[in-house]
Amino acid sequence: MIIWGIIYFTNTTSSNSFASLINEVFMSILSAPHFHNEEAAVVYLEGIIWADGCICPKCGSVREHYKIKGQRPGLRTCKDCRKQFTVKVNTVFESSHIPLHKWLQAAYLMASSKKGISSHQLHRTLEVTYKTAWFMTHRLREAMRVLNIEPLGGEGAIVEADETYLGGLEKNKHAKDRKKQGRGAVGKEAVFSLVERGGKVRSTHVKHVNAETLGAVMQEQLREETHLMTDEARQYIPLGKRYAAHEAVHHSIGEYVRGGAHTNTIEGYFSIFKRGMKGVYQHCNSKHLKRYLAEFDFRYNERQISDSERALVALKGIQGKRLMYRDSLTW
Repeated sequence: MIIWGIIYFTNTTSSNSFASLINEVFMSILSAPHFHNEEAAVVYLEGIIWADGCICPKCGSVREHYKIKGQRPGLRTCKDCRKQFTVKVNTVFESSHIPLHKWLQAAYLMASSKKGISSHQLHRTLEVTYKTAWFMTHRLREAMRVLNIEPLGGEGAIVEADETYLGGLEKNKHAKDRKKQGRGAVGKEAVFSLVERGGKVRSTHVKHVNAETLGAVMQEQLREETHLMTDEARQYIPLGKRYAAHEAVHHSIGEYVRGGAHTNTIEGYFSIFKRGMKGVYQHCNSKHLKRYLAEFDFRYNERQISDSERALVALKGIQGKRLMYRDSLTW
């Protein structure tokens, strides 16, 4: 059923009142000033990066700095070192010629899209080139990457561990790219993840799925007091002995839940990840996989807050990081 609404105006209704009413009715999150106005975007980002006051990124001075009028928005001169700077210095936005309000739009779209947003979609939405959109997404994934990772688990905590594979079937690949032998996971990229129930996820792109490789990751990212949950894969048998308890479910015989023992939490995360990689991104070079993992981990770890709050957290992560285009092609 379709319900039509009709708004009647008297002759005294001005065009300005009409425009104001329409704006109020059809306002959205992306209608906020910092998504469209460059000066508002600069003020918005300054409020995030300089929440405790303006700091010169060149010398660290916290004194009041000169604002330079008539130049690009947000340009300042330090009273101590006399160097000019903006809020973008020493962030992933530094030296970017893309308007800041478009960066903020891209950050919101990436943070709010559960399965991601492709660079092609972003280049059409923001009206930038595909190459620019591709670089923007990689810079924002760098902002989402956690620098100081705290180990998961602990006393009384349950952490699920599992691996998945990303890549197409060998028969569907070009002849020059096919592996000449093997089946199953041959020719695919392996992803190993740890998910704490009710907590966070940590994903790692690994070269081999064996006890030695996974053990090194778990030793760095998982506390020994943890209760570990896995499937029946052989590599977890010796690894499980390092932790307070280890339970495994046997998928090969159709067992997926046994009391509190299951890996459904991590399977749910893999479901979101693989739907995004197959349905949205479709192709990912192995050297960039770690960045995509950082993106999906970030959204999962910040899932309990709103889209706007998640975008705000992502913007806080831009500090102290630089990613040059030439580096993004190889790292």
